[in-house]
Amino acid sequence: MDDSQLTDALTGAPPQEPDLVLVAEKEEPAVGPRLDLRRSTWRLVLVLAVPALVQQMLVLTVSLSDRWLAGHAHAPDPNDQIALQAAQTTANYLAWFISSYTVLVAVGSTALVARAIGAGDRRGAIHITNQSFALGTILGLGGSLLAWFTLPSLIELLQLRGATARFALDYLEPLFVLLVFQVIEAAGIACLVGAGDTVTGLWVRVGVAVFNVPLAWGFFHGFGPIPPMGFVGIALGTAVSNVLGAMAVTLVLLRGRAGLRLEWRQWRPDLPTIRRLLRISVPAGVDSLSVAVGQLWFLSIINQLNDAAKAAHGIALQWEALGYLSGGAFGTAAMTLVGQNLGANDPRRAAASGWTAFALGGAMMSFMGAVFFTLATPMFRLFCPDAGQQPIIDEGERVLRLIAFAMPPLASCIIFTSALRGAGDARVPVLFTWFGFFVLRVPLAYLLTQREIDLGIFGAVRGFDLGLRGAWWAMFVDLLARGVFFLVRFAGGKWRGMKV
Repeated sequence: MDDSQLTDALTGAPPQEPDLVLVAEKEEPAVGPRLDLRRSTWRLVLVLAVPALVQQMLVLTVSLSDRWLAGHAHAPDPNDQIALQAAQTTANYLAWFISSYTVLVAVGSTALVARAIGAGDRRGAIHITNQSFALGTILGLGGSLLAWFTLPSLIELLQLRGATARFALDYLEPLFVLLVFQVIEAAGIACLVGAGDTVTGLWVRVGVAVFNVPLAWGFFHGFGPIPPMGFVGIALGTAVSNVLGAMAVTLVLLRGRAGLRLEWRQWRPDLPTIRRLLRISVPAGVDSLSVAVGQLWFLSIINQLNDAAKAAHGIALQWEALGYLSGGAFGTAAMTLVGQNLGANDPRRAAASGWTAFALGGAMMSFMGAVFFTLATPMFRLFCPDAGQQPIIDEGERVLRLIAFAMPPLASCIIFTSALRGAGDARVPVLFTWFGFFVLRVPLAYLLTQREIDLGIFGAVRGFDLGLRGAWWAMFVDLLARGVFFLVRFAGGKWRGMKV
């Protein structure tokens, strides 16, 4: 098969006479970047991972900028400065819950578009893209409505009280009100990734970041007729930038990109296609939302510690993002390549793609771990410039050095989870997640952080009273166990025969 025949196979163009091919080209959207699955596996992984990595680092830049603003915010009461940073920790957890919620549409979109492209079914890929947008709109509006009624109760459930609870609620309101735009943005980028185009998503996220940082700073300090909003302005800048991101990805797909195109007549929900999307996305969404619920439960334990521990926990997580966002980029590559190679009936190349993504991503995350261990103190001082914030530094630098050693198993969790999702294997990994969080992390966190654990009718158990350090030891054990589970699952190869 020559290059033109391979292109026809991947794009779905019929191998007919030139005049018929020209008609087909007029009826189909312009074809964007295409993956040549014959190239060396490591090159393909890098082609997909590098744009995703830049995209993830932009997300981290915005997050670090927001954290810096919170660290320099003027609290109404000087005693509330640490409380304000503690509130941002909880708010960031709940914002991460939003990202987990977008998985309900994103994972199925990437997997099904990748399978359709790999099989040469371009019209099928277009239909899936349109149904993904329809599903994203429904889920986004439903999520906003649900959050409107449940946020105050959720903040209370997470053990936040007083000024810290008030700050967190104010911060979260604009993010949840405009949730639908973030879901639509995620759906569009997921479809493009499934088609092998990670560059467009990169540029959309570049635009989101380019607008996010100045908008957050502008709303924070005030500009023109807009008065200074302080802490709440940080979240409003993020929400407005996601509105712009959703508009951008919608406009790109209306024009046509990577063989995909939005067609309004296809937005009417098609139940069989939506069921296919949800059959992959719901288990993956349950997995991600289980992680989010487990993380929130874990956070509720940390929120029983002092405000310095809460703030240190949040800052350490921001820096840890250098590691897990790197893994996420290589996970994106693994998901796309596993899906496309299975669609092209080449399970051997699919397996090689997953292992190569893990090798490259794991090496990068291990390097990040070395950075955490070496530079923990100055990394915390960046966000804690005042002498009164020294307790945050004391609490945080120890846990950042500890988690440095968890980067290899965390790479396995992230990259192999994505690879399995690309194959449509999303159900068994949910069990791994439940075991890691609810059998290991949460019980160990109670045992290691608290002086005494009240078990009701069973009496009380003496804990180790290690504070924040104990919580991060529990996290370490969870990541190690799940890292081994996901590696063994991928190596077992049962995902090769999954039907989607």
